[in-house]
Amino acid sequence: MKLVFAGTPEAAVPSLKTLLGSRHEVAAVATRPDARSGRGRRVSPSPVAQVAEEAGVEVLKPGQASDPAFLDRLRAIAPDCCPVVAYGALLRQEALDVPANGWVNLHFSLLPQWRGAAPVQHAVLHGDDLTGAATFRIEPDLDSGPVFGTVVEPIGPGDTSGDLLSRLAESGAGLLLRTLDGIEAGELAPQPQGDQGLSFAPKITPADAEVDFTAPAMRVDRLIRACTPAPGAWTTFRGERLKVGPVRPVTDADAVPPGRLAVGKDRVFAGTATHPVELGEVQPQGKRPMPAVDWARGVRPTDDDVLGAT
Repeated sequence: MKLVFAGTPEAAVPSLKTLLGSRHEVAAVATRPDARSGRGRRVSPSPVAQVAEEAGVEVLKPGQASDPAFLDRLRAIAPDCCPVVAYGALLRQEALDVPANGWVNLHFSLLPQWRGAAPVQHAVLHGDDLTGAATFRIEPDLDSGPVFGTVVEPIGPGDTSGDLLSRLAESGAGLLLRTLDGIEAGELAPQPQGDQGLSFAPKITPADAEVDFTAPAMRVDRLIRACTPAPGAWTTFRGERLKVGPVRPVTDADAVPPGRLAVGKDRVFAGTATHPVELGEVQPQGKRPMPAVDWARGVRPTDDDVLGAT
């Protein structure tokens, strides 16, 4: 089939590469406009745009998917199907009507669970043991279209959202290709999602990523892992923001009051509402990430210091 692939971030790259290596023709790629990224905040093309340009594929960067020029170009290409992976823009009906076989989205959850912008983060945050990816036909309502197929992925006790998304991006790429093959062969009919297990996964903002050390250790652990690497979990220490990497809940350490720090020879514990958590990597404001032990040696926490105190 002739395809126009729509995607933007690194998680969409495995799918694009898989389709570029398949028997299908990727006639063009649609992606979000160039944006500032990285420590230097330089304007740069999306990861999907970079891969497409290296492969010599036409790259379309509409400000909105409803832009008349984009729609005209899409109609001129006349794709048989438009696969989508984390494109990041709303597709209106006039765009959905262009490809003969519709737009097929790879979504990183087992629909109808975790519809929305942050399915992987919410799966980690809520302590799910199992998640996966699903391909479905896009309809105007949010992630509600009928499902073609799924793959299942267990969530490990130490998985961050970045770990899980990396695995799902790879397994999902194979699922997307199998879905397109089945559509082309006329052997795959999508099935309605239904409402059993329906849940929503709104975007997690930096404000949502503030760690509350008065919460139970399990909650602290899940929040930090869900927000790693983005948007990045954080707290405050002596009035300045401190980014916090994944922690390890421990049940064999002495009790520590919520938010207080206990510094050992080679370990740093933070108190919670239940048992302490061992800090891994932290990043003070304006500095690079470092092991919590090295940070603690420098700041020398006292009994008056509380994480999250204003």
